[in-house]
Amino acid sequence: MSIYQNLRESVRLVTNDTFETVALEVFRYQAFHNSIYQKYITYLRINPEKVGSLAEIPFMPIDFFKHHSILTDSPAIQTTFESSGTTGAQTSRHHVADLDWYNDISLGIFEQTYGLLTDFHLLALLPSYLERNNSSLVYMVEQFIAQTQSPVSGFFLHNVDELLITLQKLGANYDGRKVIVWGVTFALLDLAEGKQELADIQAMPNLIVMETGGMKGRRREMLREEVHYVLTKAFGVKTIHSEYGMTELLSQSYSKGDGIFKTSATMRILLRDINDPRTVVAGPQSDFRYGGINVIDLANLDSCAFIETQDLGRYASDDATEFEVIGRFDNSDVRGCNLMI
Repeated sequence: MSIYQNLRESVRLVTNDTFETVALEVFRYQAFHNSIYQKYITYLRINPEKVGSLAEIPFMPIDFFKHHSILTDSPAIQTTFESSGTTGAQTSRHHVADLDWYNDISLGIFEQTYGLLTDFHLLALLPSYLERNNSSLVYMVEQFIAQTQSPVSGFFLHNVDELLITLQKLGANYDGRKVIVWGVTFALLDLAEGKQELADIQAMPNLIVMETGGMKGRRREMLREEVHYVLTKAFGVKTIHSEYGMTELLSQSYSKGDGIFKTSATMRILLRDINDPRTVVAGPQSDFRYGGINVIDLANLDSCAFIETQDLGRYASDDATEFEVIGRFDNSDVRGCNLMI
C-alpha cells in the first residue's frame, strides 16, 4: 500500500493509545505534501522532523480555509462544503475528496456515542442551514436520516407544525425507538417558546434534543445555561445534547449534557495560551485553566488535520478526552458554534 493508504488505515483503526503516533505520522505527511501548510510551517521556522509530541505540532489558523484551497497533494474533489456567515462576510471552504470517508467517520462517531441509527427517528430543524446547498451539517444529517430507515425521519424547514404533529404521533404510538430532535439553537428556542403543544410530548420516553449552536442574528445571544434551561423545561428532558463540529472538520464531538463534549476517536483537543498561540498544552495544568481550542482531526487527511480555531475552551477531565467550549475570541466570526457558551 502507498503511504497515503497506510495512513487512512491507521486513522480508521486509531485508538486512544495510538493517537499520538498516528497524529505525528499524519503531521509529517501533510508537512511535506500540503503546500499551504508546508509554507506556513516554513514561515514559523519549524523543522517537521524535530516535532516529537502533539504539543509541538504547528496548528494552522482556521482563517486559511477562507483564503486558500487547503489540500494535501492534488486529489479529485467530490464536493466543497462552505461555512455560514453574516451577509458579505468571507466564508470558509472545505474541499472534500472522498464523501464515503466522511460518511464512515461521522456515522461511526455518532453510533459509537449513541448507538445504531436504526434505533432512532431523527427530526431535523435546521432552517438556516437548509437555505444553503453546501452545508456539511445538512449533508451529514441527511446521511443519518437515511440510515434510520424511518418513514417519519426528515427535515423540517419552517413547518414546525408538522414537526409537532410528528412528535405527538410518535408519543401516542411509541414503537421503542429513540427520538432525536436535532436543531439549530434559534429554531429550537422559537419552537420551545411559541408552541404550547410541546406539553403533549413531555412524557415521551427516550427523547433527545440536540442543539448545534447558532442564532444567525435571529435572536439575542444567550449563555449556554440559559438556552439549556429554556429547552429542558419546554421539552421535558433532563439534559440538552450538543454537537461540536464545523465546516473545516470532518470529525465531530458530542455532549450529552452540561456542555461537556467527549472527543471522538479521530479528534483530540489541545489548548493554547490566549496571548501566545505557540504555547500549547495537551492536558490539564494547574496554571492553564482555559485557552484557545486547537483541534487535531485525523479525518482531515486530504485537507489539514491541525486547526487553530477561534473558540475558547477548557479541559473537563484529567485525561483531556472531555472539554467545554466557553466562548470565542473577540472579533472572530459569528458562526454556529459560537453559541455554545
